[in-house]
Amino acid sequence: MTTAAHLVREVGDSLEAAGLRARIVVRDLDSQAEISVGSDVSLPLASVVKVPIALAVLSRIASGTLDADHQVLVEPGRFKPAGSTGASRFRHPARIAVDDLLMLSLCFSDNTATDALLQLVPIELVQRELADLGFGEIQVRHHLDALVRTPLESLPSPEAHLAFELAHAGLSAGAGHRIWQLDSAQANVATASVLTELLAQLWRPDRISPVVASRLRELMAGNVMRHRLAPDLMSDAARWSSKTGTLLHLRHEIGVVEHANGQTIAVVVLSESRNPAAVQPAAEAALGAAARALHDALR
Repeated sequence: MTTAAHLVREVGDSLEAAGLRARIVVRDLDSQAEISVGSDVSLPLASVVKVPIALAVLSRIASGTLDADHQVLVEPGRFKPAGSTGASRFRHPARIAVDDLLMLSLCFSDNTATDALLQLVPIELVQRELADLGFGEIQVRHHLDALVRTPLESLPSPEAHLAFELAHAGLSAGAGHRIWQLDSAQANVATASVLTELLAQLWRPDRISPVVASRLRELMAGNVMRHRLAPDLMSDAARWSSKTGTLLHLRHEIGVVEHANGQTIAVVVLSESRNPAAVQPAAEAALGAAARALHDALR
């Protein structure tokens, strides 16, 4: 058994012990050395989908078909304040520039801002842009308001665990999933492999405009969600730029570590938890430790 194979087995066992099923891909973007855990299947993306949506919007800005300073009227009250961020918590109408909507979407994971962008660049155009750039495997099918319309939102707090139990129950007989936002035939989905390729293009662009890639890297560097992988991957000598995604039992994060010595490593984590709870610090810690172990194998 090789050292890498032994590490993969150890990481897989630690994730299983934490109640997690995960696909993790770690790739050195210059040497192309890669190590991974788990099977490569399409999973619902939750808020990770905001990265390819932003890519499509920025591409249209770069082509001159959309102005970054175009003002968009954002109406309040689309989402409940609890758990929402940015414009989703606004109480009054506001005009926000497209570039600032991108910041709210990527840095604060703002669903309202993202859906405002999708009003300007509809889903069919996002999908066409992704296909043109070679990322047609990323499927964008619905707006972000759907992520707060799961069974969880209709259950009283003492019964919230039922939504999580239903989420990790898996496929229903003859249908994709009882919760449609988790059905790979209806949800916004992608594999870890194509997301790794997307990160590679953003940090080493040849198909994507360098201007677009640079702005998207800047936005991901400003991500304020730092509770999942960041504690294990960032330091004074390592910059971590990423986007998280959380929906019921899904806990994802994709990003890139840029080390002071120039080494640049992409990390993609797509995971499902069996634990019926919204707050899972042990699961978050296990994902961070697993990503760090695979990352360190490439250092």
